[in-house]
Amino acid sequence: MSTHDADDPIRFDTKIAVLLREDLETWQRLNVTAFLVSGLGSQVPEVIGEPYEDADAVGYLPMFRQPVLVFEGTKETLVNAHARVLSRALPRALFTSDLFATSNDRDNRAAVRAVPTAGLDLVGLAVYGPKNAVDKVLKGARMHP
Repeated sequence: MSTHDADDPIRFDTKIAVLLREDLETWQRLNVTAFLVSGLGSQVPEVIGEPYEDADAVGYLPMFRQPVLVFEGTKETLVNAHARVLSRALPRALFTSDLFATSNDRDNRAAVRAVPTAGLDLVGLAVYGPKNAVDKVLKGARMHP
């Protein structure tokens, strides 16, 4: 039995975060964010809530059960965050500058596979995990304006 009132704020001990390179165009920021978070639900199913339904019983797809926090930083911030997320083995997704020139999933994967880890030109990174671990990965990043 829960002792929480329906009006109590819901707190999460995990965090979904996206880190974008600060020099991206607006359309690129939106596109990269959407692509980055798309993989989380299939690999980390607990981040997905229940399906939605309006008052007329029309159904809608479920979404994340918690907010997605979006950050930005320099290219160096992304490189450092990438190294930290790999060392912590947290669920992650990446988007490289090469993906702006591709037009399908097969070519996207080939573009990433062609570059060694240290040579990836990162423009975006998504990470999920315990709040404190995600905060350490994002050290040096700032909230997206």
